[in-house]
Amino acid sequence: MVNQALEDLVVARGGQEMWQRVKAEAGVCVDMFVRNHGYSDEVTYGLVSAASQCLDIQAVQLLEEFGVHWVLQTAEESYPELMKAGGKSLPEFLQRLPDFHTRISLLFPDLKPPEFRCSDRENNSLHLHYFSHRPGLAPFVVGLIRGLGERFQTPVSIECLQSRDQGADHEIFRVQWTET
Repeated sequence: MVNQALEDLVVARGGQEMWQRVKAEAGVCVDMFVRNHGYSDEVTYGLVSAASQCLDIQAVQLLEEFGVHWVLQTAEESYPELMKAGGKSLPEFLQRLPDFHTRISLLFPDLKPPEFRCSDRENNSLHLHYFSHRPGLAPFVVGLIRGLGERFQTPVSIECLQSRDQGADHEIFRVQWTET
């Protein structure tokens, strides 16, 4: 599903020919990704790297854009009922994010999803802890949060307080929002 969503994003930005270039650059010979089929993380990382080069966009920026796309397109189309059950506001959805991935795991038992925890909840902010065995995806999480802000029409700002790139065991994001 992730690779198919990345294809959708690349095609939306640069057309089908661009997607063919990305696959060739990544050395991926798959004609069409099957939604419920597992692919190695290396395939996805290769596609992201190639898309970054072919679209002439930094990988961090591409991953953020992909996170927004994931929330507003992929998740809404693939599991709209789960998105609705996630909450009626940005803070409610963020607080329920740990339960969201538990539900996703029931649909996709072989999935190894990240883990999220919330702490330091205040009126208009919280700390979102992100744990994953996959490195380098913190920008994708930032994009997910931005996408959720758009979904709930809630202005949001994200600050990375702690990063695995700086030696921590997980990322912590301070997420702040403005009630509308």
